[in-house]
Amino acid sequence: SHCLSAMRAKANINCLTSWEYAHRGLHSLNVPENSSESVNEAIRVGLGIEIDVQRSADGYAIVHHDWDLKRMTGLEGSIAAYSAETLRTFRLLANGEGLSPLCDILQTIKGRVPLLCEIKSKPGYDVTRSCIAVHEDFLDYDGPYAVMSFDPKAIIWFKRNAPQTVTGLVIREDKKGPSPRAWQRRWFYWKANPDFLAYHIDALPNGWVAGLRKKGIPVLAWAIDSPTKRRRALLNADGLIGEGKGLA
Repeated sequence: SHCLSAMRAKANINCLTSWEYAHRGLHSLNVPENSSESVNEAIRVGLGIEIDVQRSADGYAIVHHDWDLKRMTGLEGSIAAYSAETLRTFRLLANGEGLSPLCDILQTIKGRVPLLCEIKSKPGYDVTRSCIAVHEDFLDYDGPYAVMSFDPKAIIWFKRNAPQTVTGLVIREDKKGPSPRAWQRRWFYWKANPDFLAYHIDALPNGWVAGLRKKGIPVLAWAIDSPTKRRRALLNADGLIGEGKGLA
């Protein structure tokens, strides 16, 4: 469609906001988050997809949220301790599927719906290597996508090295995020200069975010997991990243 090609060309970032996104894919009790099945489920019902990405021991982009394996597989150890091929053999508890490298997920989506790829980072983590891995996977990908991160360094990397990529800064205002104070959030935003914000619904509405929206910066709200949060997001954001009862 024109909308998707426009987003691809970055002519119209607002195309991003004409979609609703399934947070970590469309997951449920028997369909694990960030799995190939959760991606197929989102496509089946016509939702965009948001996924998390970190790095295997051999430098591949792996689609997984937690730094360790325990919650999703029952196994001990970190994602970063194993090769991509080994991670493919580890089974997700909910459906027995292996962990997916980003390249596998891209082959599953095939550009049918837009994709938000959140690059995980933490203090002391070499997020640049993750950016390179993600960028390489997207080089021959033909669908609409954006990358986003809590870490402004990731956005800066894409601005410098792949300026055609749509970028988003993820922000939460509590202690679980890297910028709990107002000055930190403004500094991160100024430093990163993202194309859009992905903002924690618990921190909306919010005067600063409302001001940025007025200036034309699109805001996606996450993670919308209840009808109440959905109503608040529809009033205070341009697009929704949701799960469970927060989805339409």
